[in-house]
Amino acid sequence: MTRVPLSVLDLAPVWEGGTGAEALRASLDRARHVERLGYQRIWFAEHHLAPGVASSAPGVLAALAAGVTSTLRVGSAAVLLGSTSPVVAAEQFGTIAAAYPGRVDLGLGRASFPPPPSKGGETPAVPARATGASQDRIVEGLLVPADPPFSLRDPDLLARFVAQQRYLSAARTPAAFTDELRTVLDLQAGIARADDGRPAASPAVEGSDLDLWVLASSAGESARVAGELGLPLAANYHVSPSTVLETVAAYREAFRPGVLAEPYVVVSADVLVAETAQEAESLADPFAAWVLSIRGGARAIPYPRPGTTTPWDERPDDERALLRDRIVSRLVGDASTVVAGLEALVRATGADELLLTTITHDPSDTARSYELLAREWFGSGAGELVGAGASGTAAS
Repeated sequence: MTRVPLSVLDLAPVWEGGTGAEALRASLDRARHVERLGYQRIWFAEHHLAPGVASSAPGVLAALAAGVTSTLRVGSAAVLLGSTSPVVAAEQFGTIAAAYPGRVDLGLGRASFPPPPSKGGETPAVPARATGASQDRIVEGLLVPADPPFSLRDPDLLARFVAQQRYLSAARTPAAFTDELRTVLDLQAGIARADDGRPAASPAVEGSDLDLWVLASSAGESARVAGELGLPLAANYHVSPSTVLETVAAYREAFRPGVLAEPYVVVSADVLVAETAQEAESLADPFAAWVLSIRGGARAIPYPRPGTTTPWDERPDDERALLRDRIVSRLVGDASTVVAGLEALVRATGADELLLTTITHDPSDTARSYELLAREWFGSGAGELVGAGASGTAAS
């Protein structure tokens, strides 16, 4: 099959025994490394107050990564609009685009969970999580796992996120997502107006060639609005594998020509490649403990050393049920095995590009994983990479 471009999603993961500064330097090393390997872009996630994730300022990381590379596109998986405003985000990334034209992506995600408390102190109702299916599905060879027993309505989880949101900022109240995205587009076009109706201009944004993206994990508002505005979409298979098919379908159904003439979909995947399947499984061993720390509401822990966490087969049934979708959808093995899984992901979703994330305790194992995968993916078809409807999507 024709191979789509590969890109990288980086969290600047902190490993057990390491520091945030070391994790950030490792991320910049990865940017240099994946550029040499032929990956198209590197995006940085946004996570706050998580002991195991140092990527809390994606705009800063994107600028630093642009400075140590020459062709790699840089940007964000999703700047969270519960932590900042679309104007500030656009000005940050527009500034980077001025220094590194043709290389900058601004991905926006709706308000980070949960919604900010009202002035009366009451927490708004949390919308029900969009679900995939109650049973596993096999689609074009891709395992789409059943929806996990994971609810954002859990009182303890909700209370922890509310406390964090208050600590992070004054918790601005986001506007409708369509309006937030249009703010960026209008600033680029030089036609923005403030709430009082007066013209609003930002020299850093106006005329900038940054590409605006939308991140979606379900078939809800984000996917729909991205389609209605004709924007490119990043669909989350690695975080919400049970809903990826519905997410992509909703986007394509809603799509109208706008920024793009045709839909463009990047699909994320969690992968880990090693020389042998046995070695890959060994390196992947701590993943369950790491995901449990996130879904348990304690925030991501520093990534443990292999062999120091509870083996999957020995975990209690309730933990296995909570984590199973992330475990079974992670593509782990030698290069040919992982490539086969990625090919199934492309067939099932029609992805125009794949966005890969790899986490290991040792950054050298992460670098090796990207190298082995690139060799297998690009080896025989490097000249056949698919072009794209979104600007900046031709293979680097």
